[in-house]
Amino acid sequence: MTRSRSRKLLSRILWLDPDAGNAPESAPIAADSAVDPVPDIPTYRDRSLQPTPPREFRESSLPASTRVRSRLLPNEPPVVRTPDLYTEHFGLKVRPFALTPDPEFLYWPPSHQRAYTMLEYGVRAHSPITLITGEVGAGKTTLLLHLVRSLGSELRVGLVSNPHGSRAELLRWVLHALEQPAEIEESYVDLFSRFQNFLLSEYAAGRSVVLIFDEAQNLSAEALEELRMFININSGKDEVLQLVLIGQPELRDLVSRPEMRQFAQRVAASYHLGAMDLKTLRGYIPHRLRVAGCERRIFTAPAITMIYEQTKGVPRLVNQLCDLAMVYAFTRGRQLVTPAILQQVLDDGVFFPASAPRQTSETT
Repeated sequence: MTRSRSRKLLSRILWLDPDAGNAPESAPIAADSAVDPVPDIPTYRDRSLQPTPPREFRESSLPASTRVRSRLLPNEPPVVRTPDLYTEHFGLKVRPFALTPDPEFLYWPPSHQRAYTMLEYGVRAHSPITLITGEVGAGKTTLLLHLVRSLGSELRVGLVSNPHGSRAELLRWVLHALEQPAEIEESYVDLFSRFQNFLLSEYAAGRSVVLIFDEAQNLSAEALEELRMFININSGKDEVLQLVLIGQPELRDLVSRPEMRQFAQRVAASYHLGAMDLKTLRGYIPHRLRVAGCERRIFTAPAITMIYEQTKGVPRLVNQLCDLAMVYAFTRGRQLVTPAILQQVLDDGVFFPASAPRQTSETT
């Protein structure tokens, strides 16, 4: 399928050109005349780009799609998965604004540098509890994944995502994260005994254990108190267990309650990650494009300002709106994303603006 046919097909799907294939292409959208230069902000570390798809996928009998057979339903007909439509159009190697956390695209404005410094400090300094909070989509999980990559063999890491449940269920989450058995018929005493013996065996082997709870705002006050009791396994000057809690602002509010003062006193490092300001966003968007393989400007300065107004600087929302804008620009054959294209995205109702998040960053 040629790029021209792809644009017309996607235009019909998006209702941008209901008479695609018959009616002439709409008049060009004028690019914004006043464009501020974007500073060349370096990345924190040079990383290689993601590899291109394997040859057998790129040379499929369907040149504009990939056939993928379900593992769960081997007798079902192949599923046709459409590739990224606009990457070739813009000269990109990968999509620059995917919504899934990817440390390869990590951008390091001052707020993220401070958040990561506190996160790494908490782990390296053997802090009993490290607390990192931030708005939805602020980049907390991406920082967490970058941290996990950097940790050495002297640490045993257990990652618990979206924890919830009773005391015994919480302990089962922990044991599973540490690749330890936790049968449903076992009592809490049995589970805790296994957990304690595991911590002591790791300590004897010269390793400390780091338990990371992502989406920790889902933990109740009772669950947090249970985690504090886990810390009491530590004895003497050596910490055999550390807790890292990553969550939304509600987690910080919960820990700040008067009845949680015993837990709060064990928090040795914490940081609240706010949304990006406009200056940071002007560096963030071209940074992700560079990592994806494009050095030229795609978003005009007025378009970036409009993106900030609609997303309030939340990275995940920025990615979503930028991705949609590039799809719309592709369907029109444009090489620049302008406010007019963004307005079409908004008018079509495919993007849902967010309410204003907290902008402040706090460190303790």
